[in-house]
Amino acid sequence: MNKAITQNEFGSAALINLSDSHQAIDIQHQSCTAKVSLYGGHVLAWQPKGQKPVFWLSDSASYESGSAIRGGIPLCWPWFGPHSKGEIKGNHGFARQSVWQLDEVVIEENAVKVILSLEGENKHLLWPQAFSVKQALSFGETFEQRLYISNLSDESVDYTSALHSYFTVSSPKNCQVATLNKAAFDDKITQQSCAATLLNDCVGPLDRIYYNNEVSILEDSQWQRGIEITPLNCQQWVLWNPGKAIAENMADVHSGGENEYVCLEAANTQWQTVAAKSTVTIGQNIRVIAL
Repeated sequence: MNKAITQNEFGSAALINLSDSHQAIDIQHQSCTAKVSLYGGHVLAWQPKGQKPVFWLSDSASYESGSAIRGGIPLCWPWFGPHSKGEIKGNHGFARQSVWQLDEVVIEENAVKVILSLEGENKHLLWPQAFSVKQALSFGETFEQRLYISNLSDESVDYTSALHSYFTVSSPKNCQVATLNKAAFDDKITQQSCAATLLNDCVGPLDRIYYNNEVSILEDSQWQRGIEITPLNCQQWVLWNPGKAIAENMADVHSGGENEYVCLEAANTQWQTVAAKSTVTIGQNIRVIAL
């Protein structure tokens, strides 16, 4: 059942049910359509008018508590990848498996602004500190995402992060990211640190951390479009596609889904410090350009 949040002459926003436990904000605007899950504070979709969808979402995505949603922009925070301390383990943090508070939706002529928040203390044994995170999203002809990370404790805290964006493409074999060709990287598959090398396509299995924070364009030669991503206070890029063999063992990737997306993630894969009682900001701006 849809429940209207707000609407005007420029568009509308409504709460919809993804499942018995998951709700999302469905956005219809004169410049775009979009969808955001409150579970995970998770952008599921954004499609500017006259364009193909920008974000990929698996047809087999799970909308159950305790599971991350496959596709869109999962928020890997307050750590990226595996993290452990003794026998305590966690993967990709807890933000993507937490229910976020909807604080505000504002529909303007050129965009829809959405504010979500997550706060607490002792959310995880690996990160017990008091915190508050505000996520500001703007959906229009372009997309903006900001995370305002506040450390409410009396000690400094460390975090890693990734805006784990799944981008819809014609095929990974048609895609390049020229910016990354000049960057050194860590290959997570071979566990080797590598000098800059030419990447001819984005066909998986591919899992690399590139040491570069410049504006990057995911170029799709078949669709003749580029997805331009401008990072904010993110020091690395993560480039990932699981490839056929791995994807076939992923229950939440529909058959052939690995051929429909490339993940290019603005990330901080090395520990970042937030001083006591202070706030830091990370984010990204995305736009579609013609090639």
